Amino acid sequence: MAKSRTKKRTHVGANNPKHKAPLVGRSAVQDPKSMVIRIGAGEVGSSISQLAKDVRQVMEPGTASRLRERRANRLRDYVTMTGPLGVTHLLLFSRSDSGNTNLRIATTPRGPTLHFRVEKYSLCKDVRKAQRHPKGGGKEYITPPLLIMNNISTSGADANSKVPKHLESLTTTVFQSLFPRINPQTTPLKSIRRVLLLNREPAKDKDDGSFVLNFRHYAISTKPAGVSKPLRRLDAAEKLFGAKNRKGGVPNLGKLEDISEYMIGGENGEGYMTDGTSGSEMDTDAEVEVLEDAPRKVLSSKARAARAENGDKTADDERVERRRVTLVELGPRMKLRMTKVEEGLCSGKTMWHEHIHKSREEIKDLEKRWDQRRQEKEARRKEQKANVEKKQKERAASGAKSNKDGDDEDDDVEMDGNNSDLFDEMMEEDEMDSEGLAGDAEEALGEQMDDDEWEDEREEIAG
Repeated sequence: MAKSRTKKRTHVGANNPKHKAPLVGRSAVQDPKSMVIRIGAGEVGSSISQLAKDVRQVMEPGTASRLRERRANRLRDYVTMTGPLGVTHLLLFSRSDSGNTNLRIATTPRGPTLHFRVEKYSLCKDVRKAQRHPKGGGKEYITPPLLIMNNISTSGADANSKVPKHLESLTTTVFQSLFPRINPQTTPLKSIRRVLLLNREPAKDKDDGSFVLNFRHYAISTKPAGVSKPLRRLDAAEKLFGAKNRKGGVPNLGKLEDISEYMIGGENGEGYMTDGTSGSEMDTDAEVEVLEDAPRKVLSSKARAARAENGDKTADDERVERRRVTLVELGPRMKLRMTKVEEGLCSGKTMWHEHIHKSREEIKDLEKRWDQRRQEKEARRKEQKANVEKKQKERAASGAKSNKDGDDEDDDVEMDGNNSDLFDEMMEEDEMDSEGLAGDAEEALGEQMDDDEWEDEREEIAG
């Protein structure tokens, strides 16, 4: 009789690793995850919708790339799902009544929230049209980009500056938390395929309290340095022989009698064709030394002993090659001006404002108001908890055991989940509304139309 198999992969006692390596194109469990959302999906316009899709590509693979918004969705709906889905950041695009495009970067579940006004932007398709050899659509998006920030923190900033020091530190922390951390010693170079550059524009004078960021997105490509263009094309063609799709990249040698004519080049075949003599622009990008990926031959013990006797140490040296690093812009481009920083998730106390500056007395008055609000929320929460415990005791006394489990779960959700009174206070309509009065009017109009249809049907039935 055959021995029954014992399951060891998914059951208790399985020796599975605690943190598995993520699949290709997927993010790990501990990596930050984001959602790029259009608030008022039907009102932002086609350009902002395309900009949101382009930003989703930048945030790949740790983002909801197939997210579809509806006009009926409110911000509360997305915030409710951040916990079960493990979403750590929300990027909210919206358009104001005056036509300004706004971007809010919120950290879940309790903030803070950075408010930006998108002064200028260019879509990915616009960037590709302006390039002679655009790049994109390959394997660049299977790994997160490398974040590079420049001039975010200034040397002369302090707590009393127009842009205080703590605001610069907070901005740096929020943008760093958007992407997973890397370890330079263990991260393979092949996994770094893209670069996200955030450059802060310098202030014009000391009284300038603006905080403006330039958003750029590039793809990293490397080429062998010191190799002529014909030889690089032959090397690329050699790699295509094992591929299924061999279209493009293979040079046409049908009109030549010998390979030397292709390598020498020129009208009369005089001179070796290099980057300088081929008529193309000289590549002046930085060159780096990396370990060659070519396979190495493993020598036997006798061969190694013979090399040691002859004094040949070239086999022990690491095979290093020089490669030229180039950056190709993928898009989108954005010029972001920070306007406000809020303490909570799209609500709460204003920590900094570009145009409104309050005195110390006004700040103290606001602190008192916020303390009073916190005390009122805490009192309501305690009262709610007491009511829940009272209901549980009454049900236990009446012997309603069949419905006890389900009711307890509902009560727990009301007390601690996103349906609590505390959450309702955070998400008040007067503080934060994704679509404003237009969405409320649309909902009321829909209810009125449903009532009119039911009145017509009732008259037909009565007739």
